Amino acid sequence: MSIISSRRARTAVVAVAAGALALAGCSSSDSGNGKDKSKGKKEAAAQSAAVTMGTAADSTGPAEEVQGAKPGGTIQVYEEDDFSHLDPGQIYVSDAGLLSKLIFRGLTTYKEDDKGALTVVGDLATDPGKMSDGGKTWTYTLKDGIKDETGHVIDSADVRHTFERLYDPFITDGPSYIQQWLSGTGTTYRKAYAGPFKGGKHLPDSVLATPDDKTVVFHFKEAQPDLPQALAMAGYSVVPEKTDTKAKYDTKPVAIGPYKISEFKAGKSVKLVKNTNWDAKSDAMRHQYVDGFNIDINHDDEDQTKTILADRGDAKNAIMMTGQVATTQVQKVVSNAAAMKRTIQGYAPYVWQMNFNMDRIKDKKIRDAITYAMPSTAMYKADGGAYGGEVANSLMSPTTPGYQKDYDPFERSKKPNGDIEKAKKLIDEAGAKGKKIVYAYANVPVRQQQAVLVENALTKIGLDVQKKEIDAATWYEQVGKVKNGFDIYMTGWGQDWSSASTVFPPLYDGAQIQDGASNYAHINDDHVNSEIQRILKITDTAEATKAWTALNQYISEKVNPASPIYYTKTFQIAGTNVGGLRYSTVTSYTDPTRVFLKS
Repeated sequence: MSIISSRRARTAVVAVAAGALALAGCSSSDSGNGKDKSKGKKEAAAQSAAVTMGTAADSTGPAEEVQGAKPGGTIQVYEEDDFSHLDPGQIYVSDAGLLSKLIFRGLTTYKEDDKGALTVVGDLATDPGKMSDGGKTWTYTLKDGIKDETGHVIDSADVRHTFERLYDPFITDGPSYIQQWLSGTGTTYRKAYAGPFKGGKHLPDSVLATPDDKTVVFHFKEAQPDLPQALAMAGYSVVPEKTDTKAKYDTKPVAIGPYKISEFKAGKSVKLVKNTNWDAKSDAMRHQYVDGFNIDINHDDEDQTKTILADRGDAKNAIMMTGQVATTQVQKVVSNAAAMKRTIQGYAPYVWQMNFNMDRIKDKKIRDAITYAMPSTAMYKADGGAYGGEVANSLMSPTTPGYQKDYDPFERSKKPNGDIEKAKKLIDEAGAKGKKIVYAYANVPVRQQQAVLVENALTKIGLDVQKKEIDAATWYEQVGKVKNGFDIYMTGWGQDWSSASTVFPPLYDGAQIQDGASNYAHINDDHVNSEIQRILKITDTAEATKAWTALNQYISEKVNPASPIYYTKTFQIAGTNVGGLRYSTVTSYTDPTRVFLKS
């Protein structure tokens, strides 16, 4: 699900697995009653189920009413970091992805029931798509009369433009699945077409056709059965052609969803108000209960939790977007029955991993040593304890089909807080004692606390750690540069939909190495590259899943481009006046499309 912000776990859905200042983790004895009521791998496994394909009837609005919902009022939102992008084509991080649910719409979307089961339905389209030619051709028909905030009726030219603009060089940070499916793997798709802004040329009709105002046809070289899920990503939300301002669109996008941006102050706040041109009858998923959302930035998890827990003034109407109950406040929340009634929990799909820049750390023994040294237990305890995560045994998340709970190549089950002696031995064998390691981390409390833990562990094994603090708002943009100047850095990644095909190609395909791409370790292994292309062509889901599992083992044992540290969980609290609270398996956070104010 793409990344988490520091989304980008980019989702990628990649969500900020945030965290708190202190290391006072939450263990089973921290809850006040001796019981750990956090979500576990049983809930995670349920999220690995395949989604259901909906019908045209499922795709019609209005969305099913939320019990007890009332109209009116403004939801208060507290956020730690600014949104790195507002242009849909650049969105691959969880915070902006969450915002996109309120302001943007694409050809498809998900309907979700109270148990987290997902159905792909038509959003701007009348259904999830009609497949032909063995899955190589997909046809979409647009719903009648859907307007953007300016009153413009969305037509097929807008959809064509949405996908064509993704080829322009200024688009660097969004998903690239569909571009690659249309025009070439890895980064080669950019050579096939320069985008619509130079000369106004279109992709050939043999690739993307719009035979009339209501019809869009995708033509792929290979069968793409997952297209409906890919189209539901925030990065493929429609950008109307007439109001596209190219790079400037990032600060003033045009809404098609139930809300629009009325005020944007970079680094400070975002205000949403109702989009009066949104029609509930066309929307199977979203609601427009409240009058708007006031999103205030620069509130860390500690501040968010204390403010909402106190429940005074605007905080009564508040939700967290990508914030988490702060580590230091977990005990107060879980031991308070009334407070727990206004929380949501879920097992997020993200794996926090320490990437090795393989252009700089070429010796696998050094990479293995750092992996063995990672203090996983202490690191997840700094990020919410048992309610924020648990030790990761693999680069695959428990939410991903093919995950093996007993696969543990770095013996996390035996020594979850690191094996310093084994790591020291590997450093000695590599002759790397005293080697300088440039460690980049985001300038938010949880990453700062974790940086101390990492520095201490790597110092113990004989490395000279040079810490480099980076602005969290642009974290993924900076570590996403091929020449980033760093040796190690953490990122969080989760599946974009229920398939390992949304994990291994973006993270480990050497053909994907470019600025803004998600191969953060710069792994370029011939076997991995060829296996990725082979597995992507397997149409039998069970066979493909088995192959991805085997590839995960090869990557971990033979290459080791990244150290798995911990899996993430979501634990959020809202004000007492907020109704409609529900954990969303789509966004991995509170579902903002259904909240309302009780009074």
